[in-house]
Amino acid sequence: MLSLVPLRAEPSNRAELVSQLLFGECYEIISRQDKWLRVQLATDGYQGWIDANQHNAVSAAYYQEWKQAQHPRAMDLVQVISNADERIPVGIGAYLPFFDGMNVRIGEQTYLYNGRASNPESEATIAQLVKVAYNFMKAPYLWGGKSVFGIDCSGFAQQVYGICGVQLPRDAYQQVTAGEEVHFVNQTQPGDLAYFDNDEGRIIHVGIVLEDQKIIHASGEVRIDTLDHNGIYNAARKRYSHKLRIIKRIFQA
Repeated sequence: MLSLVPLRAEPSNRAELVSQLLFGECYEIISRQDKWLRVQLATDGYQGWIDANQHNAVSAAYYQEWKQAQHPRAMDLVQVISNADERIPVGIGAYLPFFDGMNVRIGEQTYLYNGRASNPESEATIAQLVKVAYNFMKAPYLWGGKSVFGIDCSGFAQQVYGICGVQLPRDAYQQVTAGEEVHFVNQTQPGDLAYFDNDEGRIIHVGIVLEDQKIIHASGEVRIDTLDHNGIYNAARKRYSHKLRIIKRIFQA
């Protein structure tokens, strides 16, 4: 049982990190190759390879029960899940399966969790979403990362929205299909998602809009920059870092 498991593009420790499995997250095994398992996440359908040594098996009944339930997410930056035999560090965004306010159930094992947790039964507000986003400030950029210790732009958007009860796809080019378009930057509201493309028109970056035409996004680190109709302006470097393509709204004010 681990707090994070690398999800790789190919069955090799040298392969590209495409995402990460979070504590408490379920997946289905698609195929096997030597000591590697190709898995598909139950949350967003994303696929990749994990080391079989990092696999934690659960029953088919648990897996089906997990998929049908809504699970709280850890809200503390770092916390510990424990039982009589082990202590596991978990970060913000970790899944807390079948959390009853004190205990988490993973397969046949029960663990104690003393930290803060989200409430999947209550509808999140824009203010709460922005507050969650600020918790990731200064998290270093990591391609394929989804934790406060390393995260990429789409992983950041997915984590923030996921903690607030909205499941987004994994990658920015997939996320852009969600929500309703906002036509002008001066019509944005906090929580809107701004997407940016490259010279070939491919969506390569996403960030979360804040008040006063600011944006919080993962670029080198989770940081706040200025957003205008051209894109993201990095004041420290005195240049635009990303070219704006489209803005989408998930939460309605």
